[in-house]
Amino acid sequence: MNTKFRYTIATCLLLFLAAGALAAAPAPEYTTTYTITVMDDGSATWRVEYRTLLESDADITSFETYTRDLPTVYLPEVQDLMQRSAAQASVGASRIMTVSNVDSDAVIQVSPTGKYGVVVYTFTWEGFAKETGTGLAIGDAFAGGLYLARDSTLILRFPEGYTPAGIEPAPDLQRDGITWYGQRSFAPGEPRVVLEKTASTLPLIPIAAGVVALILIIAGFVLFRRKREGAVDDEPREPAPSLSAEEAKSVEDRIVRLLAANGGEQFQSEIVRLLGLPRSTVSASLHGLHQKGIIIKVRKGRENLIRLKTDETG
Repeated sequence: MNTKFRYTIATCLLLFLAAGALAAAPAPEYTTTYTITVMDDGSATWRVEYRTLLESDADITSFETYTRDLPTVYLPEVQDLMQRSAAQASVGASRIMTVSNVDSDAVIQVSPTGKYGVVVYTFTWEGFAKETGTGLAIGDAFAGGLYLARDSTLILRFPEGYTPAGIEPAPDLQRDGITWYGQRSFAPGEPRVVLEKTASTLPLIPIAAGVVALILIIAGFVLFRRKREGAVDDEPREPAPSLSAEEAKSVEDRIVRLLAANGGEQFQSEIVRLLGLPRSTVSASLHGLHQKGIIIKVRKGRENLIRLKTDETG
């Protein structure tokens, strides 16, 4: 089998769950994203995605071989590893933890930057978070700490109606969840997040008709001003600097590589931050990529989510 796949995904998961084993660990040739979605009953659904570039026919053949062995060889490895991890965490946390509904999928995705082999594992971890009465405490399931390899991302999402009251260590990003990027190691019991239930809706208090009218007038004026000014966070407020054709092509290539390294999508504001370029330059380059049919823009509130165009996205 090609060396790209000898470093098994089960081994990657083992390193992720055991920070103490990271010292001499070789860097896997994967972009890995761990997404943990916590439910209000303390359980959590895990989604672990591994993405690797298939640079040759040999890589494609090796990935297809891995895919054929996925249900009979690698899925049982991951299931056994996660069940043992939950059992060990259960002892340290003094509450029952179990892992169930372990499943997997594999697909080859084609994008403007090449072909990628994508493997996804999903499972449910019962008892993952501790119910505190006023909310949830996350972290004691990571008794041995965690390790995020280079090009790895950990995303922690929590249920609606909860707000973070404490996060350790500080995240790299907090939008649609709490995000940490690798390479880094977490201390035992980390990441630690305390979630508090938001205050329930208070009883309505009678308000004078004149006050209500004033609020509506102010809200209407603000909306009118926003529409008139076209204030959008992702739009540049300064003219784009003049770039040569070679410079413009370089910026576009950097954007495409950044999107490919982050699962094929990224918020426009994050692209600006990560590339360290003027907003106007990024906006002009994204317009060029959009005109060429390489990306699509998806409106998310007041921001643009930029996605690489694939066969699936049309």
